[in-house]
Amino acid sequence: MSEAITAPGAGTAARTKDPVDQVPPVGRLAVLGVQHVLAFYAGAVVVPLVIASGLGLDSETTIHLINADLLTCGIASIIQSAGLGPRIGVRLPLLQGVTFTAVSPLIAIGLANGGGVAGLGAMYGSIIVAGLLTFLAAPLFAKLLRFFPPVVTGTLLTIMGTTLMNVAASDIVSWGTGAAEGQDAAALTVRGLCYALLTLAVIVVVQWLSKGFVATISVLIGLVAGTLVALALGDADFSAVGRAGVVGVTTPFHFGLPRFTVAGIVSMVIVMAITAVETTGDVFATGEVVGRRITSRHIANALRADGLSTLLGGVLNSFPYTCFAQNVGLVRLSRVKSRWVVTTAGAVMIVLGLLPKAGAVVDSIPSPVIGGASLAMFASVAVVGIQTLRTVDLHDNRNSVIVSTSIGLALLVTLQPRLATMVPGWLQILFGSGVTLGAVVAIILNILFFHVGPHRTPDVAVSDGRQVDLEGINAMSPDAFAAAFALLFSGAVWPVERAAQARPFASVTALREAFEDAVLTAAPDEQKSLVNGYVDIVDLVAADADGRTADDQQAQVDVGSIDLDRMDDVQRGELAAASAAYRERFGMPLVVCVANLASREQLIADAWRRVEHSPELERRVALGQVVEIAENRFDRLVADANPVRTAWSRKFEQLEN
Repeated sequence: MSEAITAPGAGTAARTKDPVDQVPPVGRLAVLGVQHVLAFYAGAVVVPLVIASGLGLDSETTIHLINADLLTCGIASIIQSAGLGPRIGVRLPLLQGVTFTAVSPLIAIGLANGGGVAGLGAMYGSIIVAGLLTFLAAPLFAKLLRFFPPVVTGTLLTIMGTTLMNVAASDIVSWGTGAAEGQDAAALTVRGLCYALLTLAVIVVVQWLSKGFVATISVLIGLVAGTLVALALGDADFSAVGRAGVVGVTTPFHFGLPRFTVAGIVSMVIVMAITAVETTGDVFATGEVVGRRITSRHIANALRADGLSTLLGGVLNSFPYTCFAQNVGLVRLSRVKSRWVVTTAGAVMIVLGLLPKAGAVVDSIPSPVIGGASLAMFASVAVVGIQTLRTVDLHDNRNSVIVSTSIGLALLVTLQPRLATMVPGWLQILFGSGVTLGAVVAIILNILFFHVGPHRTPDVAVSDGRQVDLEGINAMSPDAFAAAFALLFSGAVWPVERAAQARPFASVTALREAFEDAVLTAAPDEQKSLVNGYVDIVDLVAADADGRTADDQQAQVDVGSIDLDRMDDVQRGELAAASAAYRERFGMPLVVCVANLASREQLIADAWRRVEHSPELERRVALGQVVEIAENRFDRLVADANPVRTAWSRKFEQLEN
C-alpha cells in the first residue's frame, strides 16, 4: 500500500508549482505584460509631468524626465519581480513606480536650490542618499511587522483602493476641467464619462462572458475598445507619435553631478519611511491576491529593492520608487499570478524609455479611457482590504476606532486636497496624500491601543464579564479557567484543565507553555483522540468554499491569508487524494495549521509528504499541528484581550447567517 500511495504523492508534489513562479507561453506573456504597462502608464508619467511643471522645466527636459522615468521603472520592476541575488526583490507580481508622496518635497527641494534645471542636482542628491539609507534599513523595518496586524493592513488596503479612485475620477473628468476658451466644459465632461463607462462596461462584459486567457486581458480589451471608439469619433489624437524622436537614451547624471543638502536629505528620508509603509501594504495586498503568506523576509527584500531602485533613480535622472498599488488590482482582476508577467512589463517599459515614439502611442490613449479601466482596478484593491478586515474582530471597539478614524482622515484629505496647502510645510507630506495620512494614523492608533498606554493590557481572559490579568487568572476557579480558554482546542477540554494545575503563572509565556506541556505529555491514546477532534483539511476547504464553516473557530482563526476558498478544482482534487490516502494509512483526519503555510501549493506538497511518514513520526507531526493551531489561537486571544466576548460575537454571527 505504501508504494501505491508514495508514487502518486511524489508525482503530484513534483508537478505542483506555485503560480507565482510559473512562466506563461511567450504570446500570453507578451500580451499580459503590455496590459500591465497600459494600466500603469498614466500613473508613471504623471509624477515627472507635475514635477517638471512645478520647477518650470522646458518641454525637452520634461520629455527627458519621462523617458528616464520609464526606463528606471522598467529596471526597478524587474529587480522587484525577478529578484537580484537572494535578498533583493520580493519576487511577487509587483510593479514599481514613482511614489506620489515625493512630489511636493521634491518640488520644494528643487525650488529651494535655484529652481529649474539648477535645482535638479540637489533633488537627485537627496534621492540617492534616501535610497541608500532605505536599502540599509530594510531589515530593521521588516522586524516591525508585529505593528502590522490585519486591522492595519486591511485598513491600508481599503484606503489605497478608495483614495486611488480619486485618481481615476480625475482622469475621467480631465477633459472638462481642461476645456479651452469657447469649449463647453460640461459637454466635454459628459463625453469623457461616456468613454470611461464604455471602457468599464467592456471590462465587466468580458469578465462575465469569458473564461481563461480572454478574461485575464479584460482590462487590455477595455482600453483598446475605448480608444478605438474615441479615435472613430475624433477624440483620440496620435499625431504626437510622428513628432516624437526615434531613440532617446538617458545617461547617468545627465543634469550634472548631484548636490547634497541636509534639508533635502531629511525630507526624502521621511518620504521613504512613509513609502516603506505603502510598500508593506502593497506586498501584503499582493500576498492576499496570490495566496502567499507574507513574512518579514518578504518585506525586507521588497524594501531593499525600493532602496536600490530609488538610488538608481537618482543616478539615472528619475525619482524615488515604490510598489504600485494600481497593478495589484490588475493582478486580482486578471487572476494571473505569475511574477514573470510583471518582469515582462518591466522589459516593455525599458523599451518605451528608449523609444519615445513607442511611449507616445501609449500616451495617446484618452485619459477618460484610462480612468475607466483604473476605476475597476482600484476598486479591486479596496475589495482585498475589505476581505482582510473580514478576519478582524470589529466588535472590539479598539479595532473599529482604528479602521473608522484612518479611513475617515484618508478620505478627508482625498476629498479636500486644498487642506495640504493650508497646513504648515512640515505637515504637507502627511496631508498631501490620503494613503500616507491613513497609513500613519492606522499604525499609530494600533500602537496606542495594543502596545502602549492605558489600553495596552496583558489581559488574556475574563471572569464574570471583566478582563483579568495574570493575577486574576491565577485566582480563577477551574471552571472559569476552562471556560476562558476553551477555544484553544477543538473538541477537548482536558488540555486546558491540566494546564490550570500548573498555576500560578509568572508570565504569559509560562501560561502558553502550560498548554503546550499538557498536550505533549499526555498519553498516546489521549493525543490521538485530541487529533481526531479536529476538522480534516479537505472538509475545511469545502466548508470555506461553500461559504460555511465546518468548525467556526478553526475556519475563522486558522485559515489566514492563503485563502483556501480560491483553490481551483485541480488543487482540490490533489488535496482530497492526499487526505484520503492519509486517513487510510493513519486512521486520523489530516490536520493542518494553515496559518503557518506560505501558499496553497505548499499545503498540497506537505500533505503528500506526510502520507509517507512512519506512524510514530506522523503522530508527533499531527500533534505538533494541533499545538501550533492552539498557539495561534492563544495569540488571537491575547490580541483580542477578551476571548469570551469574541466567542459570543462569533456565535451571534452564526445565528445571523
